[in-house]
Amino acid sequence: MQEARIDILFPDHFSDYELIDCGGFEKLERFGRFITRRPEPKAIWAPSMPEGEWQQLAHATFRHATGAKSNPDERGTWSVKAGMPDRWPVSYRHSGLDMQLRCALTSFKHVGIFPEQAAQWDFIYAACRKLPRREAKVLNLFAYTGGASLAARAAGADVTHLDAIRQTVSWANENMQASGLDGIRWIVDDALKYVQRQQRRGARYSGIILDPPAYGRGPDGERWLLSEGLPELMRGVAGMLEGKGAFVVLNLYALGFSSVVCDTLVATTFGRPAQRESGELAVRDRFGKQLPLSVFTRFYRG
Repeated sequence: MQEARIDILFPDHFSDYELIDCGGFEKLERFGRFITRRPEPKAIWAPSMPEGEWQQLAHATFRHATGAKSNPDERGTWSVKAGMPDRWPVSYRHSGLDMQLRCALTSFKHVGIFPEQAAQWDFIYAACRKLPRREAKVLNLFAYTGGASLAARAAGADVTHLDAIRQTVSWANENMQASGLDGIRWIVDDALKYVQRQQRRGARYSGIILDPPAYGRGPDGERWLLSEGLPELMRGVAGMLEGKGAFVVLNLYALGFSSVVCDTLVATTFGRPAQRESGELAVRDRFGKQLPLSVFTRFYRG
């Protein structure tokens, strides 16, 4: 058995993205041509640049209804400078992977891309290219705007993309078309219910990607709480995962969860995999400050 541990992964090949500065519970980021300023609860240190430079550089600034340090899931509004569009394109190109992704200013501070996930896109693309083409079936759960789905499809996999929000699935479809791809299967459903149905039907996948939120609602109001739902969901995933060479990618953004939690959950659900990598996904600003954003575990089944 071969195991490897990676403590921190960075999106080093994402030239259309840059974390310029972070601190004071905010982050200043460049997506393509435009710079956004958003709340970031993990940036507890002081920023490196003065406030005046932040104000000068930012094309769009987000504020929650009750202030920048409020609940990160609370709605808010964007203040934009002249010439800042509501939506704009960015590209991701690395080692044969070429994706076109749309950014947009949403009322929940997100812009449609989690740039730290670029390290996972590279892994998914490489993992799918290793699979025999006829066996490359990938399920992407909580799939958002589809970066991971596009990476798998670009590698030739048969991809099922599932999210509970119809508008987000439509956004992912736009990204697929902009990237010159086709054939992704779009599903609007509750992830746990879908996995349970698929397991009963005997469905099998050679790659499964999970990026569950801390809490949320399914399309019919189904309640999702990570600590309650994830163990059951992972048992369903284990029942659908193919044998040797199949892979799983698990990302967790919830505060209070660590990569050790991911590792232990994997070990108790799947046994000891043939190869496992785990740690944190982070971004690094111009001044060398590292901003951790997600914990992860990814592995191949032995």
